[in-house]
Amino acid sequence: MNESGSIRIGISACLLGEQVRYDGGHKRLPFATDELARHFDFVKICPEQAIGMGVPRPTIRLVGDTENPRLIGSSDSTLDVTDKMTVFASDTAAKLDYISGYILCAKSPTCGMERVPVYAEGGNSLGKVGVGIFAKQLMAAQPLLPVEENGRLNDVHLRENFVLRVVAYSRWQTMMAEGITVKKLQDFHRRHKFLLLAHSQPIYRELGPIVAEAGDVNDMADRYITKFMEAIRLPASIKNHTNTLMHIQGFFKDHLDASDKAQLSEVIKEYSAGLLPLLVPLEMLGMFLKKYQVDYLLDQYYFTPYPRDLKLRIGL
Repeated sequence: MNESGSIRIGISACLLGEQVRYDGGHKRLPFATDELARHFDFVKICPEQAIGMGVPRPTIRLVGDTENPRLIGSSDSTLDVTDKMTVFASDTAAKLDYISGYILCAKSPTCGMERVPVYAEGGNSLGKVGVGIFAKQLMAAQPLLPVEENGRLNDVHLRENFVLRVVAYSRWQTMMAEGITVKKLQDFHRRHKFLLLAHSQPIYRELGPIVAEAGDVNDMADRYITKFMEAIRLPASIKNHTNTLMHIQGFFKDHLDASDKAQLSEVIKEYSAGLLPLLVPLEMLGMFLKKYQVDYLLDQYYFTPYPRDLKLRIGL
């Protein structure tokens, strides 16, 4: 999928193995360097380095109001880089509308997306209740952008969902850059039908009326993509996948003989019961699709949501 070669993902530089951490070390994320790097281009950023802090450097932490903490030296409270970091984060986040996802470094006072330690002025811990200053600005400036942390990407479900969202969002960005039309919006919706059904049937039903409107296409697009990204961020449950697989099965009713129908039904049933991984019914449906060339299914992203060799559906 070399259209993905131009898909860009922002990333904390230390996760690519860059020795930019306070102690001169790194936190290389093999999933990024060994897997994602084959298909995606990285935009690496180290906020601390970007504001002139060297390597090695004094450690910093979030201090004060949990909603609006300051970025203070851990052992030297006279070191305050809050304003510098806030300006850098605000300026940089606003310019990152060309990327399609971001991988942040967990627990970092600049890059952590959640559960970052915050301390009281006196030094006592207020708990893991903060968000890194750069991460907070990024998520506010680019609210539709798929964002994840390195630690969370060890979870096979979160990993698969993140990449799915990145590629889908990139498709949207490309379509918008080329010029949105009602027909393009309707086609985008049609090709994502089964992907949406696997993630949220209620939101899928909300999206249909939006693409059927006769109003301003840019307004329609804004409302559509907000709901679309909300839908695919939701976990695709076994129940939803099962319903989606059964829906797709119906497209083959005039093609399959009794034996094939029975076998396909049994495979979907065993997936639903947790006895088989998702790949088994998908591969069977893919085989039938290749054989019978059912027009409506041929360009559905449910079958190819991202590069196959990332092996993201193994374990689902």
